[in-house]
Amino acid sequence: MPKPEALLWARLKGKELGYKFRRQFSIGSFIVDFYCPELRLAIEVDGDSHFTEGAEEADRVRGSEIESYGITFLRFTNKDVCENMDGVLERIFERLPESSK
Repeated sequence: MPKPEALLWARLKGKELGYKFRRQFSIGSFIVDFYCPELRLAIEVDGDSHFTEGAEEADRVRGSEIESYGITFLRFTNKDVCENMDGVLERIFERLPESSK
């Protein structure tokens, strides 16, 4: 597991946010880095390969398909996770139901 994913997983596992997240979860023809079934929330941590030619369009298509299942899809860069974990967690926290905040 890449370091940024490991850092985020350390914060998501064990219900630190009050919800169970799964790693490497299959949704349609895609696998997302993290998924919370109860919240219908998918999280992807983008490494360097997401910033190559054609990757932006592929990511857009991927995100649209995942959202077509009624799933909220959050995307963060490796830099976001490594340098601004509090901001990443805040964006995830914003997706939690009011009753769990």
